[in-house]
Amino acid sequence: MAMTAAEAGVQIVTGDTKVVPRGACDKLFVTTSGIGVIREGLEVGAHCARPGDAILINGFIGDHGAAVVDARGDLSLSTPITSDCAALNGLIEVLIAAVPSIRFMRDATRGGIASVLNEIAEASGVGIEVYEKEIPIRAEVRGFCEILGLDPLYLANEGKIVCVVPADVQTTALAALRSHPLGRQSALVGVVQNGPKGRVIMQTTFGGRRIVDMLIGQQLPRIC
Repeated sequence: MAMTAAEAGVQIVTGDTKVVPRGACDKLFVTTSGIGVIREGLEVGAHCARPGDAILINGFIGDHGAAVVDARGDLSLSTPITSDCAALNGLIEVLIAAVPSIRFMRDATRGGIASVLNEIAEASGVGIEVYEKEIPIRAEVRGFCEILGLDPLYLANEGKIVCVVPADVQTTALAALRSHPLGRQSALVGVVQNGPKGRVIMQTTFGGRRIVDMLIGQQLPRIC
């Protein structure tokens, strides 16, 4: 915890202990709360996307969700999958410095990037088109999903952000993300369109198109 806090440039300022019934807690539980400030002059939100904007992500998706299921030991995979847990404030600092006109950014945790994209489309009243061939997915995670019949678009991530930026700064934003260690595999994965409003459409690798709906329920049991 101390090493991660130092890397993120934050301080751990307090702590507490709890007494629980015998057998109710078999290991250490850690709960955290972050305190920060809102940067003056920066307006970002799911309602800010505009037609023509570019959609970026800072690397491989689905690592965390796949890693947690793999860690349960039921599959005994020969190629272990590692979670993408990471402190993203450094990457975000670099991105904002390069592109202060950024419209939106959000970590793609439970519900994956599919849920984030649907939230943008609904809140901004726009359509979103994403390109399957451009979405970075590790071969191990892709194979894992094929075995279990899972869609990697809905898998949880802990070190990934979805960003929406104006088209005229998409190259600058992508270069800024790739300049940081946590953004080496960043990619432009889609574009904001006029319509159909509130809908996310994917161009598949087979040349077709399919609707990417908001996740209903949970693809996997609650894990974090």
